[in-house]
Amino acid sequence: MNYSIIKISLLFLLLLINTPLYADIKIGGIFAKTGPASFLGLPEDKTAVMLIDNINSKGGVNGEKLIYISKDSIGNPDKALALAKELIEKEKVIAIIGPATTGESLKIKDYCNEKQVILISCAAAEEIVNPLLKYVFKTPQKDSDAGRRIFETMKKNNLKKIGLMTSNSSFGSSGKAQLEKLAPDYGIEIAVSEVYDKSSNDLSPVLKSMKDVQAVINWSIEPAQGIIAKNMKQAGLQIPLYQSHGYGNIKYVKMSNEASENVVFPCGRLLVAEKLSDKHQQKKVLTDYKNLYEKRFKEDASSFGGYVYDALMLFVKAAEKAGSNDKEKIRNSMESLKKFVGVSGVFNFSDKDHNGLSKDSFEMIIIKKGEFEIYK
Repeated sequence: MNYSIIKISLLFLLLLINTPLYADIKIGGIFAKTGPASFLGLPEDKTAVMLIDNINSKGGVNGEKLIYISKDSIGNPDKALALAKELIEKEKVIAIIGPATTGESLKIKDYCNEKQVILISCAAAEEIVNPLLKYVFKTPQKDSDAGRRIFETMKKNNLKKIGLMTSNSSFGSSGKAQLEKLAPDYGIEIAVSEVYDKSSNDLSPVLKSMKDVQAVINWSIEPAQGIIAKNMKQAGLQIPLYQSHGYGNIKYVKMSNEASENVVFPCGRLLVAEKLSDKHQQKKVLTDYKNLYEKRFKEDASSFGGYVYDALMLFVKAAEKAGSNDKEKIRNSMESLKKFVGVSGVFNFSDKDHNGLSKDSFEMIIIKKGEFEIYK
């Protein structure tokens, strides 16, 4: 008996067993698919499913199939953390996309970084990536840049004395801090600042203190965004209303009906994609995503789904560039991505910036006859 041949055959068999012929890339998604924040989570999860189906139908990433494991956080930070642990420890994902809310993202970011799993948050607050953590990225534009765009517009309109309304959510408190810090730079006084319960369905009591201001900024991602314009009209407050970049969903406009007329807010360009010049560098990406989503799901695309488009396609681009499903190589590749044209803007990551978007990624938008228009 030739023991050498047997030994070589056994070694080859062991190598074959431990080397998968088709190595899948497992990624997780944590989104509020039910509950009060489902208007964020549903379009985001749908976007992930749609894109992964398309990518896999074309051969996957570097010949490897994307496996997407989606979890419903119902918008609860503690549940989001439990789901992150399940995805990392049980499912062995190498990346997590989401969550969409600031509170959830802040809750899980340290854990993901500790476990060296890539987190690409779809929430806005700057605290998610500042201070910077090695494995944590985010795709929505910075809330400070949203504030700057609002204040620039107010300054042009000679608005100097304003009222600020924020929800008692992580997103609201983050926005409040940024706006209060930035206002003096633009010669703007926040004369009144009110915080309301994020579950409130009537903001009339809070609006009573807004009688002597020239304009109001509301900063929230809850349904209150659709309620405030209606309450202002009922109270006879005929002053401009500015909303945060969390207003980028037609459902809010429909909630306010005609009261939403002339509401102004900063947002990514998805909502006005068809109105952009054909030469605009984002137009093709925006219209392709919008058409693909609306054809498949028979509903309007929103900027929230766009955050997931960016998160997933940035991950895919980084994985392709890394030529591997090794999470460290993908992370390094992602951090070096430059001039990536996405739905939310043009991304330029670095070892000092894990958001990669500038103030120019925002367009100021105004509501006219129930439609999104570019503010001029």
